[in-house]
Amino acid sequence: MTTPSEILAPTGADLRELLRVAPGGTPVDLAAIDPRSTPGLPGVAATGPDRKGWARSQVRLIGAELARQQEMLFAAARTAEPVGSRRILMVLQAMDCGGKDGTIKRVAGAMNPLGLHIRSFGAPTAEELRHHFLWRIRRALPAAGYLGVFNRSHYEDVLIARVDSLVDEATWQGRYDEINAFERELADDGVTVVKVMLHISHAEQGARLLSRLTDPRKHWKYQPADIDARARWDDYQAAYEEALSRCGTDAAPWFVVPADRKWYRDWAVAHLLRETFADLRLEYPAATFDVAGERQRLVRLLGQDR
Repeated sequence: MTTPSEILAPTGADLRELLRVAPGGTPVDLAAIDPRSTPGLPGVAATGPDRKGWARSQVRLIGAELARQQEMLFAAARTAEPVGSRRILMVLQAMDCGGKDGTIKRVAGAMNPLGLHIRSFGAPTAEELRHHFLWRIRRALPAAGYLGVFNRSHYEDVLIARVDSLVDEATWQGRYDEINAFERELADDGVTVVKVMLHISHAEQGARLLSRLTDPRKHWKYQPADIDARARWDDYQAAYEEALSRCGTDAAPWFVVPADRKWYRDWAVAHLLRETFADLRLEYPAATFDVAGERQRLVRLLGQDR
């Protein structure tokens, strides 16, 4: 079993405090956040010769702990309320090539898939367009005891919908308050919401797009529309800044993770989840039956089977 001493805590204790967007509508300036920076990385790693290898080994250790925490969360769902209503929803947002898929694979991949609920949101279907923009999001929420992961989310409706003018300005402007009310509702219903923006640079996105066009094994990841979106980089950055500023609340905080360095990205997101689980103070639920009596019954039956 992983022991806490094997996992080095981030410098400055709680990584969430380092990466969190200030609540209360404080303006966010993404240009002031270096996508290659490594906030909270322990000194032993920051100065070591193999930071990548160190981070990956830490992610494996944290993954084992997350798996145990997830199991306790799942077990708690079989108990009485309110403990059994708990679930976690991690929302991942990023520019194209930001690393959402890789983050899910390396961080969530350490956990039991039976306790995971992963959903990717692309362009809405014709049916989804007939409903309120949160309709498809509500239908995809994780059940009690699960860790849900959204690859893109309801924030697309104030990002691409805004940049590409898919709706009028009055409509997308009104969605910020709707999103805040929705996420407050989730929190009141036992959902711990963790929203992560994977922040990459313009140069890094260009390199990753070129890699997708150079390597035939990555062609499936590429879409011609990716270039069109890249041409609107500044517009998307402005849209992200407003979403982060207006929807970073105590009920559902936003965290900006510098993501040019994939190894740091995975380490940071794993720690964000670890700290989130720690706040829940989960334990395996106590038995609701006579353990000793049931053991005696089983021993007798096993004896009869010989």
